[in-house]
Amino acid sequence: MPEGAQGRIVRVVAGFYDVDLKGRTVRCRARGVLKKRGMHPVVGDEVRVHLSGLSEGVVEDVLARTNILVRPPVANVDLAVLVFSIREPDLNRHLLDRLLVSVELQNVPALLCWSKADLLQDRADFEREVSVYGRLGYPTLYASSLTGEGIDALRTRLRGKVSVLAGQSGVGKSSLINALHPGLNRAVGDVSRRLGRGRHTTRQVELLRLEENTYVADTPGFGVLAFDKDLEPEKLSKGFPELVEVGRNCRYRGCLHEEEEGCAVPAALAEGRIDPLRYDHYREWLKELREAREERYR
Repeated sequence: MPEGAQGRIVRVVAGFYDVDLKGRTVRCRARGVLKKRGMHPVVGDEVRVHLSGLSEGVVEDVLARTNILVRPPVANVDLAVLVFSIREPDLNRHLLDRLLVSVELQNVPALLCWSKADLLQDRADFEREVSVYGRLGYPTLYASSLTGEGIDALRTRLRGKVSVLAGQSGVGKSSLINALHPGLNRAVGDVSRRLGRGRHTTRQVELLRLEENTYVADTPGFGVLAFDKDLEPEKLSKGFPELVEVGRNCRYRGCLHEEEEGCAVPAALAEGRIDPLRYDHYREWLKELREAREERYR
C-alpha cells in the first residue's frame, strides 16, 4: 500500500475518519489546514490520505463533491432509497414528501421502498394511497426482509452506487441491510406500540461496503427533516416536480403558487393533476421557510 492513497470516508467518530481503501479501513485524522479552508469532511467524501502506518493516516484533501445531503450528512450520493413500511409504523406521507423534496433539491434520484411487504393485506388499497408517487415518476419496489421479497431487486438497484437508506425509525432499514448482506449483522429494533414508531437502532451515519464500489448508508431514524438553513422560500417549489411542470403555465416567472393572479396551480388542483396533500405540505413548508428567513435577518 503506497503512502498516498485515495479512498472514501465510511464513518466519522469523535473527530476521527474511517476511510475505506479498497476494502481495507484506515482510521485517520484530518489535516488542520482543511478546517482553515472551511472544509469539513463527512461520510461519503472521497479523500486523499497520507498513510502513517498499517491502519492509520491523515486526510490530506477532500475531492470535489457531486452533492451533499444536509440530513443525513452524506456526500456523493447516487441514490436515495426512501424506506417506508406498509404497517408498523403506518405510512407517514408528511415525512416521505419532506424527504423527497430534500433529495429533489440536491438532484439525487430517489427510489421508494415499501418495506414489511409481508404485512400487506390489501395491495389495491395501498397502491391507491401511494399512486401519486408513481404518477410523478418515482420508481418503487416492495420488500420484505422476512420473506425475501424484493431483496434481489433492491440489490440490483444498489450495485455500483453510493446509496442512502432513509426513513422514520422502525421501518426496517437495518433488517433490509442484513438481508442484503447478512455478514454485517446490523442491530434491529422494534416498534413502540404507544407511539407507533420505531426505537432507534442506528446511532450515527455509517457507509457500509456491500461489495466493490457499492456502499449503502444506514442512517438514524428521524421524525423531522431540516431543510438547508439557507434555503430560500422561492426555491422550495423546485423540489416538487408537479409544481415545476404546472408552473411553466403561470403568468409570472416568480410565482409562488399561492393565490397570485395568473397562477396555474388552482386549475391543476381542480383537475387532479396536483395531489392536495402534497400541495398542503408545500404551503406549510413555504411558511416555515419564510419564518426562518425572517429569523435570520432580525
